[in-house]
Amino acid sequence: MAGWWWAGLTLVALLLLLLGLSALGARRWALRAQALASRLDAAQGDALAAPSARFDARQLADLPAPVQRYFRAVLKDGQPLIAAATVELAGQINLSATGEQWKPFRSRQRIVTQRPGFVWDARVAMAPGLPVRVLDSYVDGRGLLHAALLGLFTVAQEQGDGEIARGECMRYFAEAAWYPTALLPGPRLRWAAVDDRSALATLTDGAITLTLLFRFNDAGLIESFRAEARGATQAGQALMLPWEGCWSDYRSYGDLRVPFKGEVAWMRPEGRKTYFRGSVTALHYAFMA
Repeated sequence: MAGWWWAGLTLVALLLLLLGLSALGARRWALRAQALASRLDAAQGDALAAPSARFDARQLADLPAPVQRYFRAVLKDGQPLIAAATVELAGQINLSATGEQWKPFRSRQRIVTQRPGFVWDARVAMAPGLPVRVLDSYVDGRGLLHAALLGLFTVAQEQGDGEIARGECMRYFAEAAWYPTALLPGPRLRWAAVDDRSALATLTDGAITLTLLFRFNDAGLIESFRAEARGATQAGQALMLPWEGCWSDYRSYGDLRVPFKGEVAWMRPEGRKTYFRGSVTALHYAFMA
């Protein structure tokens, strides 16, 4: 009997330790995420206080035909430009580059558009009571990917202004279907024709210049995006691989139309490998005043 009693006591102690570590990690992680979000919003302050800026359909005159159809499908003439957005997601992430190791996640993402940037704060359920917390961000031209078990024990970390920054900026660009006024032509962004169902968009932010191929469906909405090279890691090695994703389940949000479902995949030598599937659970926008 004494052996069972000590085993039970040990189990309770371990559970209490795990709960304590989880609570401590959650608090520390929240502070890190908030610090990043504060830096992100600091650069956006002037935009939120700027004179009113609105979509003018006359901006479309020189754009490729599928791009014109897209903006007419998702924006109304006079739509205020989006300064910031918050997107909450739920879905699954495949943690294996070669197999199937899908884990559920929930996340909250803050995006700003005047100086492109975002902070993605996610909680991935590895096992009951064992979350991995992930921060993925592009702030002030620098990229960050940080994953930590319980928010305390780092399992992956990369940051800087090299390929990680380029990859995170590419993510911001690819996800712009959620904040479509950021795809309007301007000093940072230009469109080039490909055919009646696709077009190339080029985004410049500081030293980074990126080009994505956008494809459009019969309704004129963005169906998919593709980059011919984005940095990936496999078996500890850095690779440059084609990267693509697709959008679906477009819904109206006020005068906007945005996708509520998406998935993303790497084009690996052995074939297409989907690693992310997500659905929007909440949306909020801040418009230029």
